[in-house]
Amino acid sequence: MFGIPGKSPVTITQAAERQIARLMSGKQAVGLRIGLKKGGCAGMEYTMELAQTADKADEVVEQGEARVLIAPMAQMFLFGTVIDYETGLLESGFKFRNPNVTDTCGCGESIRFEPLEGARAPGA
Repeated sequence: MFGIPGKSPVTITQAAERQIARLMSGKQAVGLRIGLKKGGCAGMEYTMELAQTADKADEVVEQGEARVLIAPMAQMFLFGTVIDYETGLLESGFKFRNPNVTDTCGCGESIRFEPLEGARAPGA
């Protein structure tokens, strides 16, 4: 992981921690795997899935009963991200406050990162 020793690569809010733990216990999952894939009008989309096993290359972030597994190709793009869970009148869901995002689409479902010199985008 592209990180700072002693500092978590992502921050999980208490609301997200509760929701992740609830989802994990309902499916007997080892964690919520977060990644990126090509898609959407801005170029990239977040992916989330309940994982039954952790891959050796996953970055694992544990907080309370919640566990987030960051897929290898997404690690450098998610460093510094705050993962939240918001409940509203019309929709509820996970929200990512990612300081690495340089642009989003109008609906907020897809994101864009500035290309790193010599690096490939996830899924490329």
